[in-house]
Amino acid sequence: QVQLVESGGGLVQAGGSLRLSCAASGIIFFSHNTMGWYRQAPGKERELVALITSGGSTNYADSVKGRFTISRDNAKNTVYLQMNSLKPEDTAVYYCNNGAHPAIWGQGTQVTVSS
Repeated sequence: QVQLVESGGGLVQAGGSLRLSCAASGIIFFSHNTMGWYRQAPGKERELVALITSGGSTNYADSVKGRFTISRDNAKNTVYLQMNSLKPEDTAVYYCNNGAHPAIWGQGTQVTVSS
Protein backbone atom coordinates (compact mmCIF):
# COMPACT_ATOMS: atom_id res chain seq x y z
CA GLN A 1 0.00 0.00 0.00
CA VAL A 2 1.50 3.30 -1.11
CA GLN A 3 1.59 5.99 1.56
CA LEU A 4 2.93 9.53 1.57
CA VAL A 5 3.35 11.34 4.88
CA GLU A 6 4.19 15.03 4.86
CA SER A 7 5.59 16.88 7.87
CA GLY A 8 7.48 20.01 8.84
CA GLY A 9 4.85 22.67 8.32
CA GLY A 10 4.04 25.38 10.80
CA LEU A 11 3.57 29.07 11.45
CA VAL A 12 6.42 31.35 10.46
CA GLN A 13 6.90 35.06 9.94
CA ALA A 14 7.52 36.48 6.50
CA GLY A 15 11.16 36.07 5.57
CA GLY A 16 11.50 32.92 7.62
CA SER A 17 12.28 29.36 6.59
CA LEU A 18 10.78 25.90 6.88
CA ARG A 19 11.88 22.48 5.74
CA LEU A 20 9.19 20.05 4.69
CA SER A 21 9.65 16.30 4.53
CA CYS A 22 7.68 13.64 2.69
CA ALA A 23 8.24 10.03 3.68
CA ALA A 24 7.08 7.47 1.14
CA SER A 25 6.32 3.83 1.85
CA GLY A 26 5.06 0.94 -0.24
CA ILE A 27 6.87 2.20 -3.35
CA ILE A 28 9.23 -0.44 -4.73
CA PHE A 29 11.30 1.71 -7.06
CA PHE A 30 11.16 5.06 -5.29
CA SER A 31 14.53 6.11 -6.67
CA HIS A 32 13.22 5.66 -10.22
CA ASN A 33 10.25 7.96 -9.75
CA THR A 34 9.80 11.68 -10.16
CA MET A 35 8.61 13.28 -6.93
CA GLY A 36 6.77 16.54 -6.63
CA TRP A 37 5.62 19.07 -4.08
CA TYR A 38 2.25 20.74 -4.59
CA ARG A 39 0.27 23.26 -2.56
CA GLN A 40 -3.31 24.32 -2.21
CA ALA A 41 -4.35 27.63 -0.72
CA PRO A 42 -7.90 28.25 0.53
CA GLY A 43 -10.28 28.75 -2.36
CA LYS A 44 -7.64 27.92 -4.94
CA GLU A 45 -6.74 24.87 -7.00
CA ARG A 46 -3.81 22.68 -6.14
CA GLU A 47 -0.68 23.84 -7.93
CA LEU A 48 2.73 22.39 -8.65
CA VAL A 49 5.55 23.88 -6.60
CA ALA A 50 8.59 21.77 -7.48
CA LEU A 51 9.61 18.50 -9.13
CA ILE A 52 12.68 16.33 -8.85
CA THR A 53 13.39 13.51 -11.28
CA SER A 54 15.12 10.20 -10.62
CA GLY A 55 18.30 11.74 -11.96
CA GLY A 56 18.08 14.74 -9.67
CA SER A 57 16.91 17.30 -12.21
CA THR A 58 14.64 19.90 -10.69
CA ASN A 59 11.92 22.23 -11.88
CA TYR A 60 10.17 25.01 -9.98
CA ALA A 61 7.12 27.19 -10.26
CA ASP A 62 8.12 30.74 -11.15
CA SER A 63 6.69 31.99 -7.87
CA VAL A 64 9.20 29.99 -5.79
CA LYS A 65 12.32 29.99 -7.96
CA GLY A 66 15.36 31.10 -6.02
CA ARG A 67 13.59 30.62 -2.68
CA PHE A 68 12.64 26.92 -2.54
CA THR A 69 14.86 23.88 -3.04
CA ILE A 70 13.63 20.34 -3.59
CA SER A 71 15.88 17.40 -2.77
CA ARG A 72 15.60 13.68 -2.17
CA ASP A 73 17.20 10.93 -0.13
CA ASN A 74 16.52 7.67 -1.93
CA ALA A 75 17.99 5.61 0.90
CA LYS A 76 15.24 6.98 3.14
CA ASN A 77 12.48 7.13 0.49
CA THR A 78 12.10 10.77 1.43
CA VAL A 79 11.82 14.02 -0.46
CA TYR A 80 12.37 17.45 1.07
CA LEU A 81 11.37 21.01 0.34
CA GLN A 82 13.56 23.72 1.81
CA MET A 83 11.61 26.97 1.82
CA ASN A 84 13.43 30.23 2.43
CA SER A 85 12.35 33.87 2.29
CA LEU A 86 8.77 32.81 2.86
CA LYS A 87 5.97 35.17 1.88
CA PRO A 88 2.36 35.36 3.08
CA GLU A 89 1.28 34.13 -0.36
CA ASP A 90 3.12 30.87 0.31
CA THR A 91 0.45 30.04 2.90
CA ALA A 92 -1.16 26.75 1.87
CA VAL A 93 -1.40 23.07 2.60
CA TYR A 94 1.62 21.39 1.02
CA TYR A 95 1.43 17.89 -0.44
CA CYS A 96 3.92 15.56 -2.05
CA ASN A 97 3.19 13.21 -4.92
CA ASN A 98 4.90 10.29 -6.58
CA GLY A 99 4.91 10.27 -10.35
CA ALA A 100 4.27 6.53 -10.58
CA HIS A 101 1.22 6.83 -8.30
CA PRO A 102 -0.35 10.17 -9.22
CA ALA A 103 -3.68 9.41 -7.57
CA ILE A 104 -2.10 8.90 -4.14
CA TRP A 105 -1.92 11.92 -1.87
CA GLY A 106 -0.97 12.30 1.76
CA GLN A 107 -2.75 14.38 4.36
CA GLY A 108 -0.59 17.40 3.65
CA THR A 109 1.16 19.76 6.01
CA GLN A 110 -0.06 23.29 6.74
CA VAL A 111 2.28 26.20 6.13
CA THR A 112 1.17 29.58 7.39
CA VAL A 113 3.27 32.68 6.78
CA SER A 114 2.34 35.78 8.73
CA SER A 115 3.09 39.27 7.52
